[in-house]
Amino acid sequence: MLDSTIQSEKIHQAIAILQEKEIDCWMTFVRETEHNADPALPLISPANVTWHTAFIITQSGKKIVIAGRYDAENFRRMGVWDEVISYDQSIQPDLVRVMDQINPRQIAINYSESDTAADGLSHGMFLSLKRYFEGKPWQLVSAEGILNALRGRKTPAEVSRLRDAVSLTAQIIDKITAILRPGLSEEDIYRFVHAEYKKAGVVPSWDKAYCPTVTVGPDSPVGHVSASAQYVTKPGDLVRIDQGVVLNDYISDIQRVWYLQPQGESLIPDKVQHAFDSVRAAILAAEKALRPGVEGWTVDEAARRTITAAGYPEYQHAVGHGIGRTVHDGATLLGPRWERYGRTPYGIVEVGNCFTLELGVHVAGYGLVSLEEDVLVTDHGVEYLGAPQTHLIVVKC
Repeated sequence: MLDSTIQSEKIHQAIAILQEKEIDCWMTFVRETEHNADPALPLISPANVTWHTAFIITQSGKKIVIAGRYDAENFRRMGVWDEVISYDQSIQPDLVRVMDQINPRQIAINYSESDTAADGLSHGMFLSLKRYFEGKPWQLVSAEGILNALRGRKTPAEVSRLRDAVSLTAQIIDKITAILRPGLSEEDIYRFVHAEYKKAGVVPSWDKAYCPTVTVGPDSPVGHVSASAQYVTKPGDLVRIDQGVVLNDYISDIQRVWYLQPQGESLIPDKVQHAFDSVRAAILAAEKALRPGVEGWTVDEAARRTITAAGYPEYQHAVGHGIGRTVHDGATLLGPRWERYGRTPYGIVEVGNCFTLELGVHVAGYGLVSLEEDVLVTDHGVEYLGAPQTHLIVVKC
């Protein structure tokens, strides 16, 4: 049985966004989505489709699906679409007829130069639309602004699912703490975490090959790297784990750091503690800057300025990205104004947005200190979706 609760919420939300942005019509145009899916599809459809399918939502509130005969019943059962039209030989006649009835000035379609989560329309499907609509006055425009708002403004049901994913991840973190000791390889830790995922009936938030990403000691490479048998925990090491789960279609993305304290050592080494305090201060600076109405780059700048003032080099990524159905959920990026990020750092933070706040520094001789928190933007600031890490987790050896 298909659960379309979230999709029903998002479809109604889309109408309000179209009215706000004064766009006549938004269309998601897809086919064979098992292997060529539009990132927007799960927001409005609980199922994949085979034949050409058009999901049409108008500023006036009209909601229409045109789908192949054998897919159409799924959308009737949702109970949210005003009209579900099925076809056999070609979608073109029904699609053109419906658009003639709507008579829009603009049709927003899913392409974007900056945001991968709003860039789902394939070039082939775009060419099909151009052919179908030849001679028609309708202007095809980017749906980026619609999708950024729709994806970014989380409904209460979406936030609840994110909290559940974060809560489960926190439980797994506690289990990692219980088993950490000298002599474990990155692969050992990786396999332990995957066994916990299996027990919980969940899958990792991103590529299984490097979720979790495990960094042990000073020589382990940093990045989207799979676990290795080469790097083995020993007293005095820092252990950093970046992980998350998909629970009820929504994800978590959290980093935690542990210090394996050698026997006889009662205090954390100064440079390790300084690194943790500096990373934590940068996270707090980002938190303070993260408010409705600010541009995303200003949040990154607050964290970046804090970490460099503490004597560390700039991190080479954004301080935060959206989370939701995917680990990089699109819309506004809390990142620097670099060309590779396009216009996403200039996006406006809104109530209901959910982000990570993340950065790290390397400590020579010890390893990586890196934190990542999942947060919700409220009308008064930021609310953590789970308890943040406020101190090093010390494992006595």
